[in-house]
Amino acid sequence: MSGSSLRTAVFLFACLASVSPASAAGPGSTFKHLSDETFTSPDGQMRVEQYSRERGNDVLHQFWIFDQKQQAALLNPGEGADLAGYRAGFRFTPDSQWLVRMQKLGAGYQTLLLYRRDGDRFSPATTKPLGDLAWDYLFGLPVSKGMLRPVNHAQVHLLKGLDENYAWLGQRWPDSRYLVLSLSFDIQGQKKPSPWVEGWRCVYDMKTGKFTVPPDFADHNAKAVKRRDQASR
Repeated sequence: MSGSSLRTAVFLFACLASVSPASAAGPGSTFKHLSDETFTSPDGQMRVEQYSRERGNDVLHQFWIFDQKQQAALLNPGEGADLAGYRAGFRFTPDSQWLVRMQKLGAGYQTLLLYRRDGDRFSPATTKPLGDLAWDYLFGLPVSKGMLRPVNHAQVHLLKGLDENYAWLGQRWPDSRYLVLSLSFDIQGQKKPSPWVEGWRCVYDMKTGKFTVPPDFADHNAKAVKRRDQASR
């Protein structure tokens, strides 16, 4: 099973586990609280705390959601060090109803995971990591012709501007509906260079669950696709 498939299987387990979670008091004494890695929702009602524990040669992280009553819910049940081996960054949408997890997977690898709020807790909004869905979308477009999969040093980033609904991009989008993603990978080690991308952008609609590429992104994305003749320069 590939790394991406394994992460998807683990994430799917987490999705199923989150449907009817057992009540939890918190992470317990075996996990160390990373006090400098706390994120609070704009409405001030929810916060994400991170905890870690060494396990053999790996470090396992747990991400806990706490409400104003200090009730706790584990955001990533069932995850191992392959998906939760590093600290994560988190961004809430301005309306505090969605949570994006920016997760490092290893040297040169990063993905995104999306969660939807339901009362005093968050649950996975997609059946596989949002980063994996973004790669599926890219490789379903004509622009991916000649690109090889799996990709090397795959990185999916959340573009800055979520707090202001990407006004700096000149957009006039509804509040807390869209995410702008930036995708990159390289062809390091390939004997025959093929196309790759550096900062290729797409938009994810949290209401419909669909990806698009706005016309305004055309010029940027044309430059983000690198061709094999550039590899030898």
